[in-house]
Amino acid sequence: MSNKLYSLGIILLSLAALLSCKPKYEKPEVSKGEIDPTRFVMIGGAHSSGYMNDALYYEGQQNSLAALISNQISLVGGNLINQPFVNSTSVGIGLTGLAQLKLGYKTDCKGVTSLSPVRVSATGDGSIFNDNLYSSSSKFGNYGIPGLKLMDVAAANYGQSNSFFARMASSSSTSVLNDVTATNATFFTSFLGLEDVLDFAKSGGTNTNLPSVNDFENAYTNLLQQLTANGAKGAIATIPDVTEMPYFTTIPWNGLTLDSANNSTLNSIYNPLGYYFTVGSNPFMIVDPTANDFAVRQILSDELLLLSLPLDSVKCNQMGVLFPIRDEFVLDQGEIQELRTRIQELNAVIISLANQYNLALVRVDEFSSSLKTGFVYNGVSMSAKFVSGGAYSLDGIHYNAKGNALLANEFLKSINNKYKSRIPLLNANAYDATLFP
Repeated sequence: MSNKLYSLGIILLSLAALLSCKPKYEKPEVSKGEIDPTRFVMIGGAHSSGYMNDALYYEGQQNSLAALISNQISLVGGNLINQPFVNSTSVGIGLTGLAQLKLGYKTDCKGVTSLSPVRVSATGDGSIFNDNLYSSSSKFGNYGIPGLKLMDVAAANYGQSNSFFARMASSSSTSVLNDVTATNATFFTSFLGLEDVLDFAKSGGTNTNLPSVNDFENAYTNLLQQLTANGAKGAIATIPDVTEMPYFTTIPWNGLTLDSANNSTLNSIYNPLGYYFTVGSNPFMIVDPTANDFAVRQILSDELLLLSLPLDSVKCNQMGVLFPIRDEFVLDQGEIQELRTRIQELNAVIISLANQYNLALVRVDEFSSSLKTGFVYNGVSMSAKFVSGGAYSLDGIHYNAKGNALLANEFLKSINNKYKSRIPLLNANAYDATLFP
């Protein structure tokens, strides 16, 4: 009996000891490592600016790539960057002058109503360009400028050709590079080069103004020489393969659906040219001056239709059937190969310069490819699928807030790895993806 009481006493004492021990929360260690975060600046194009849903608007700017990186760098002593904010009530404005997109209900030419990207207003808010927001006492830290090409960074009077820069420029005659270097940044990030290839891609290869490798290298070298002249460290990013974005992958090449009657009609028209159709899914017909005397052929499975394709014309006006889809809405095999080859060449320049200037390298190209494949982030599936994939905004090119947070983490991981810093990563799930009505 006494042994049992003794054993019970031991158990009770052990339980009391366990209950008296409170778990200690250890705050994650943060450190700036080898960087001086005092004055952080980011330079880039639309992705850096907070441009999303095909417009620059306040909420997008709040969740810009530059702002999200800045928020985390501030945890190790960095500045919270100043941005040229659009009014919070503005509908925003895009590069084509239109307002931002939202997901809403739209009725097509056949009278079918479904969820679709729609504009929040009939026109964009051009009034954002009426005032210049520059202040010498509070310089901007986000030089993410919609439409900014690396090849134009050093161009004088750049605000005269880009209103998004004019509203934040220190003068009408300045260049982006002059204003960036005037910040005397101690740490910087750069995400440039994407806009330099987008015009080609978004025009279906009809805009052939891809930068030469030599010109690109000279322009980037000039930029980095000036950014690092005072000893500043930084991170530079590669260019993603834009053909992996939803803008180029959403409309299926074989989306031409035929019943038996239409199938017979098309076969009677196109069989003499060597093209055949079946009941069900079929390749669209596209314009190709090299195909035959009639300059038409069926699209191939590895060619891409752009999101700019007018779908009502496809559904109701026989575009892609009797009226082949024009070249401006298609990236064919040759154009895709030319684009991908040039992006690879430009990325080789970026990688080389990162090594030369001892900078962190952010592989945005690999991040983009991982989205195309799809992955799970903290229990949430992410992919490059239009609308439902979770990372891209409704324009199919620029990320939404969640996508920006994921990409910001790629920058932060590269910075931490290169400079032995411990800058906390973002919880990307705390940021919005596409909002459904």
